[in-house]
Amino acid sequence: MSAKPVTLRASQLIIGFGPGAMVDLPTRSVVIGGLDLWHMREAGSWRPIQEPRAVAVLEALLRGNGRLADDQRLSLRTPPVHDDARRTAGTSEPPGVEARIFPAWFVARDAEEAGEVRRRRLVRWRDLDPRGRADFVDDDGHRVAVTPIRFVAGCRKGHLQDIDWGYTVHIGSEERCVQSMWLEERGTSGDPASTRVVCGCGKSLSLKEAQASGILGACRGRRPWLVSDEPDGCRENLRFLSRTATNAYFPQVLTVISLPTAEDDLSALVEEHLDAIDWVETIDEMAVARRANPALRAAFDGWSDADVVARIAHIRVTGRQALARAPKAAEFDLLASGLDVIGSDAPDAKLHARTLARGDWDGDRARLAPVESVVAVHRLREVACLYGFTRFEAAPTAVDGDLEELHIAVEGAALATELEWLPAAEQLGEGVFLRFSAAAIREWLARPAVHARGDLLLRGWERWAANQPFGDKLHFPRLAYYALHGFSHALMNEIALDCGYPATALKERLYAIVDDDGERFGLLLYTASTGAQGTLGGLIAVLPRLGAIIERALDRLALCSGDPICAEHDPDTHADERALSGAACHACLLVAETSCEARNLYLDRALTAPTVLTGEAALFGPAT
Repeated sequence: MSAKPVTLRASQLIIGFGPGAMVDLPTRSVVIGGLDLWHMREAGSWRPIQEPRAVAVLEALLRGNGRLADDQRLSLRTPPVHDDARRTAGTSEPPGVEARIFPAWFVARDAEEAGEVRRRRLVRWRDLDPRGRADFVDDDGHRVAVTPIRFVAGCRKGHLQDIDWGYTVHIGSEERCVQSMWLEERGTSGDPASTRVVCGCGKSLSLKEAQASGILGACRGRRPWLVSDEPDGCRENLRFLSRTATNAYFPQVLTVISLPTAEDDLSALVEEHLDAIDWVETIDEMAVARRANPALRAAFDGWSDADVVARIAHIRVTGRQALARAPKAAEFDLLASGLDVIGSDAPDAKLHARTLARGDWDGDRARLAPVESVVAVHRLREVACLYGFTRFEAAPTAVDGDLEELHIAVEGAALATELEWLPAAEQLGEGVFLRFSAAAIREWLARPAVHARGDLLLRGWERWAANQPFGDKLHFPRLAYYALHGFSHALMNEIALDCGYPATALKERLYAIVDDDGERFGLLLYTASTGAQGTLGGLIAVLPRLGAIIERALDRLALCSGDPICAEHDPDTHADERALSGAACHACLLVAETSCEARNLYLDRALTAPTVLTGEAALFGPAT
């Protein structure tokens, strides 16, 4: 059935509403279709995104778990954009993303009162009035408005299906009952034990009972966002899931900051036209490309086919070589190079930055000794690519500049039946990069108070990891990551008060890397948005007073409105994600999850600045 289109931003399809996500509409709920159901045939409805480092990482990752065929080259594409002005007359399939009705069970909006019990009729999609599918006609001939039921079933591998209420309520019965069912609620607490699904035959099941392990049966590998179910089935047990809960969908997104690769005029030309010649591997193929494309003939006039093919190969190798190092390592090495100018100051440049003298950012303050240098990033390009999703538990967060967590996260669900491309969003912005002194970090780590604080955090992390299916493959983040992470959140909040950007517009990228190339510690705070809105200069404008801003941010960490409870938080007393942080709460360090690279985990302000509980473990000392 056709319906009025719903408009989403391209970035929303990458971050929060990608394939497999459930979205509420006014009269029903839908699941966003997989890449097989993205309508992108109309010319100009999408464009490719060139980011060799991201492609190299994702090809290795997805081939490793069988989602990408060995002979299939991966590409990145923007989501389809529908433009009424450009749409060709008579086109039957406009650009867009198909969504499917899910769940297929509905419940009456208005309840029938019977003393303390409120009950509402349960009906299927097929039972609704075909004219609009917004209500059904009850046994007395009355029209009853309905809303999608909030409860579905899923498994750890991301599969999703309706709960078979007829089966679940009648477990143990020899015959299948076909009588009407109702959702009954008692009291006003919302307790699952007070809400029951009741059949007309008298059988019932509370939502608390429905959440018991194994009660919903085995998973059948259902993938309503794709054109087919899991071909090999699934061995997991179904789990009770509220479709509007935060654990219903965790996107797996790889984010990289684009680095300049063009070394001369020919490299710049090849990068500019890479969309049209990415397939070229031989001199003969380059000759064919020139003949078929007048724009290529004009662009490469004066360059031989051999030169162009050699430069294409060089750019490909550059992207593949980056796989040997995590994207963060390559980004840090360039931003911390100490060059006066990094990248180029051109309108189409991917990166343009300048390393500042200490006096240029108000860094001549004794308290700021751990900050070794600051780089003003006037222009940057962020590419975010969706490569899967999980349910119930988020995939491990990549920290310390390592790719290991990306490879652990392969249990996520597939985005397409046969993967050929992935959706990506390209955003432009500006930022501030801070490099931290490795010597200062080593001296800080040697303190007994830091060791004691680290042991406390490690015990909490071990308790959490013991309950994770992939816990034996994870590693405890470095204490430097905790310290820099708390500093990053405090600085984001303080900068937002000064620069004009809201805190939700700022993002972080942390570098706490220890490998064969040495120890590297840094922080990139940036803002990025579609088009040029992220390069308006507000963030760069704070640099002349950055030192004072940092000191104010550190001062605010000394006392939290949640103290002493916040400062005394013991991670070892929790088994959930609260075990991953020390002194951190919504009143002091937690920020919008779109701003944090680690979902507000691995935070402890006691490792960043003195608190009411301790001052000896802080990387930054007290105000002088």
